[in-house]
Amino acid sequence: MSANFKAGFVAVVGRPNVGKSTLLNRLMGQPLAAVSSKPQTTRRNQLGILTTEEAQLIFVDTPGLHQEHNKLGALMNEQAQFALQDADVVLFLVDAAHSPQAEDRQLAERLAARRRKSPLVLAINKVDLLSSEQLAARRAEYEALVEAHSVFEISAALGAGVEALLDHLQSLLPEGQPFYPAEQVTDLYEREITADLIRAAAMQLLREEVPHGIDVRIDQFTERGESGAHIEATIFVERDSHKGIVVGKGGAMIKQIGQAARKEIEAMSERKVFLELRVKVRPNWRNDEKSLKQFGYTRRME
Repeated sequence: MSANFKAGFVAVVGRPNVGKSTLLNRLMGQPLAAVSSKPQTTRRNQLGILTTEEAQLIFVDTPGLHQEHNKLGALMNEQAQFALQDADVVLFLVDAAHSPQAEDRQLAERLAARRRKSPLVLAINKVDLLSSEQLAARRAEYEALVEAHSVFEISAALGAGVEALLDHLQSLLPEGQPFYPAEQVTDLYEREITADLIRAAAMQLLREEVPHGIDVRIDQFTERGESGAHIEATIFVERDSHKGIVVGKGGAMIKQIGQAARKEIEAMSERKVFLELRVKVRPNWRNDEKSLKQFGYTRRME
């Protein structure tokens, strides 16, 4: 361990679908956070703990701040807000493919009003989608939105600019002892990550009216030696009609979901996985306190 070892928390914030989880996975060098092209794939704060000889960077992947329409949405926004309170560095991730949206402006206001004025780093993601002229104009729009300590142009998907961003974030951390053992990479258990990966696979494959009313419960997680892990999980939906969509004709859709999820789970766990899925209806669970607690969505207290 370096004599001037640094350790601290980096809150990764941004509106839904700007690439926060993709960036976390890129920074960590392995799949930890569930990723799909649908907004609000991330529903709770997740830590990505990266330990080197010089520092321990604890990335807090947060739900995208959005206009809430139910109790789940309120809890997700609360999770993101909570991460800002104690962060040593705030990484504000925005999407170069779009001008600032209402949710970007809302988040910018919250960042300006935060009690702890830790350094704010602006990272403009998906720069590979724009020409240099377009990027220059888009960068000016976002620089006018927030008062940033520094600005980086990156592509989380391709890795461009990510190493320089990582070095800069490390330089901003305070000196101190590590918070977690060097071998620990996240605060979530494998069961929790598995549930998120199954949900992300379902969100990616399903039609627009279904994904946000989905959650996943792991019913059985058993190690079977050289044959890998045996996992049974239940996908919950809010309507009977959605159950039929998730199952698909002749079970075709749930089979696709299982195949996609199993691939991601095996990449995360580095072992073979047998995955069995079933579907159940739980009406209006996103507004039901009991269901939210059962699915692990709890209120964060200051």
